[in-house]
Amino acid sequence: MKRYSEVGRPRYLLDTNILSHLVKEPSGIVADRIRVVGERAVCTSIVVAGELRFGAVKKGSARLTAQVEAILSALNILPLDVPADSHYADIRVHLHLTGQPIGHNDLLIAAHARYLGLIMVTHNEGEFSRVPGLIVENWLP
Repeated sequence: MKRYSEVGRPRYLLDTNILSHLVKEPSGIVADRIRVVGERAVCTSIVVAGELRFGAVKKGSARLTAQVEAILSALNILPLDVPADSHYADIRVHLHLTGQPIGHNDLLIAAHARYLGLIMVTHNEGEFSRVPGLIVENWLP
C-alpha cells in the first residue's frame, strides 16, 4: 500500500476550505501552520485543485484565478489512484448504513487521504470526522 507519511513525504492533505483561506489570506494562520510543519509536509488532492479552479472560473475574476494558480503551483497535487476507489466504496457504504452521508467530492477527498495515510486538514470537521480511519485536523479557529 502506498503511504505518504514517510520521512520527506507529505503528511497533511489540505482541503478546499483550508486552501481557500490561504488564497484569501496568504500571510494568515494557514501559511503560519505550513511554515511550522514545512512545505514538503503538505499536499492536496486533484479533487481539491479542481474545486478551487472551479470556484475561480465561476467567479470570473482574473485576480482570483491568478491567486489560486499561484497557491496550486506551490503545492504537490496528488493524482487519485487505485486503490482509493476501494476506500471510497468502503467509506460510502459505512456512511450510508449509519445514515450520515457526506458530499461526493468530500468522499473522494477523504478516500484519497485515508488511502495514502495522510492527515486530513479541513475546517469541515463535521463531515470528515465521520469517516472511519481518517485523522482530521482543523487549522482554522
